[in-house]
Amino acid sequence: MNNYLKIIFAGTPEFSVPTLIALNTDYSKVIHVLTQPDKKSGRGMKNSYSPVKKAALRLNIPILQPISLKDNDVFEIIEASNADILIVAAYGLIIPSNILALFPMGCYNVHASLLPRWRGAAPIHRAIEAGDKATGVTIMKVVEKLDAGPMLISKSIDLDKNITTGEVTKNLANIGAILMEKIVSSIQKKETISIVEQRESLVTYAEKINKSEARLNMCHAPEVIVRKINSLNPYPGAAIIFRDKILKIWKADVIKNKDKSIQMSIGELYTYNEELILKLENGVIKIIELQPEGKTRMDASSFIRGHEITKIEKIT
Repeated sequence: MNNYLKIIFAGTPEFSVPTLIALNTDYSKVIHVLTQPDKKSGRGMKNSYSPVKKAALRLNIPILQPISLKDNDVFEIIEASNADILIVAAYGLIIPSNILALFPMGCYNVHASLLPRWRGAAPIHRAIEAGDKATGVTIMKVVEKLDAGPMLISKSIDLDKNITTGEVTKNLANIGAILMEKIVSSIQKKETISIVEQRESLVTYAEKINKSEARLNMCHAPEVIVRKINSLNPYPGAAIIFRDKILKIWKADVIKNKDKSIQMSIGELYTYNEELILKLENGVIKIIELQPEGKTRMDASSFIRGHEITKIEKIT
């Protein structure tokens, strides 16, 4: 390749992978990948590679996995690379100003929201949880302040009421890769790119998802509960306690309880017309897909047959 942009790419989860792949073109090449350190997981506590590390290994790209970007050795490696541009996609670490200053053609980020709404770690989760009608991807310049840089391009998608975080993440990852490839191409061609500053008055923050959020609150409205279930699919999964074990709920829908002869209390699980129903304080939801502790995912009919759910049972 002649006259190509030398890129350092920083990313960690599956969302980042399409962008990493898209940046290896006739006019750009990823020369180093920054990704989070390996984590111990599973019964044997073996090292688990991030999706970006796995992709970089397949692409034969050198990998850096610093615990902190304040490490002087990391700075020296990046400085010596003479990279032109830094591309970030859900990396997970704040990039300090001395590293940002190393890239003569700038630093750019793929963010999974329509900024300035939902800056932060979990924009897709929070958009679904809040009942947003749309979300999207924004390409912005990286600045020291979290997700606060000027915006170059964005694309929106509609959010169906039954869509999950997993489904939206996959869609936005592919859109983000297309948008970032377009921006990098324009930079390489020295085309003029318009930028728009974010309006601080419209900023909202998407706090990181905590596992403690998984437990469903029976006092919330049915629509809120269903959005919570969708937002926590696939991670960490919404849950209740049933027969003293964790029962994850992956898919549910709001229904109206038209049978007044069935007297139920809050937090009771029962079958009605071969459907699995959960009673809330202000309504009911129909559970469609779920996962008992230690089991695989299953539909409600399989769960009813396997657990002999024929009457009202209280959850805890």
